[in-house]
Amino acid sequence: MAKDGARDRILATASRLFFERGYSEVGINEIIDSSETAKATFYHHFPSKQSLCKAWLENVHDRWEECQREILDAPGDPVVKVEQFFRNLGDLMTKSNFRGCPYTNTAAVVSEQETCLAKAVEIHKCSLRAFFRALATQVRPSATPEQVAKLGDTLFLLHSGATTEAQNLRTLWPVEVATTTAVEICRQHTV
Repeated sequence: MAKDGARDRILATASRLFFERGYSEVGINEIIDSSETAKATFYHHFPSKQSLCKAWLENVHDRWEECQREILDAPGDPVVKVEQFFRNLGDLMTKSNFRGCPYTNTAAVVSEQETCLAKAVEIHKCSLRAFFRALATQVRPSATPEQVAKLGDTLFLLHSGATTEAQNLRTLWPVEVATTTAVEICRQHTV
């Protein structure tokens, strides 16, 4: 249990600290101290801060993927699914004290040498874009692939912009406007 428990404890501690303050603002020694782990144990599980951040991003990504699958597989009106996804974004922003997207926040501070972190960000963003395209397919089942891609990309950009501006301004109005706009655009395509 000690090894598995230590790895999980380190990852949980880093997850909290990276999300609260950002990758660049958290040091390895703080993670070691906060997780009550020996330095050797830390390095046994994570050879670097970069590898720990990558594990964190992959963990968050896996949870997002599961949530996205549940939304896509759920029965019901796809426009309502879009609306609920955006409303959930508002709840997330409020609960996280407007911390925003961990991928965007990490991408803003990683160096060119930290390619595995840049790749983790890219994988997540591409996955989120693919999710919105799949949701757009449900909204417009008889549309051409180009029409579906355009709607999906529009929803992706509304989501990304709302997340960024809600974080920047520390307010929910960007999410509320994006929600209304996303629903209006989707409803236009279901008529």
